[in-house]
Amino acid sequence: MKARWLALVLLATAPLVAGCGFTPLYAQPGVSPGLSAIETIAPEGRTGFLLRESLDDALARDAAVPAAYTLKVDLRQTRTPRGRRVDAAASRYELVLEADWTLTEAATGVVAFKGETSTEVTFDRAEQPYASIAGHQDAEERAAAELARKIQLQLATWMARGRAG
Repeated sequence: MKARWLALVLLATAPLVAGCGFTPLYAQPGVSPGLSAIETIAPEGRTGFLLRESLDDALARDAAVPAAYTLKVDLRQTRTPRGRRVDAAASRYELVLEADWTLTEAATGVVAFKGETSTEVTFDRAEQPYASIAGHQDAEERAAAELARKIQLQLATWMARGRAG
């Protein structure tokens, strides 16, 4: 009896939910093709490389299509010790990545959109040197992927709103 009642309720509410005007972000015309036409320029270094790779993946960059936009990213990275052991050595670190980025039209060089975002991740400092390096590198990869996701979301929202600043 409960299953019938639940099915009836779901069937009755389906038209209400369908008519609410909800549209997925990437269903907006031009969002996905617009994102894939963005070429990323990131700073030199490991973190810049990781961010550029993550952005190219997140934006689904199509190298066969000429870039309509250029995304220039400036990065700042800080590492702060958080946990302290008895001997005053840090046992945990916080890695903060901050990005200021500018999206320019490739044809004209006109700034189309600007933004800034940041992300923080934490990682343990291990006693073994290799494990400590691996933990730091993993934190950089996670931070770059999260920063790319945040930038992608800001760009997609801008494009869905009709590319008006």
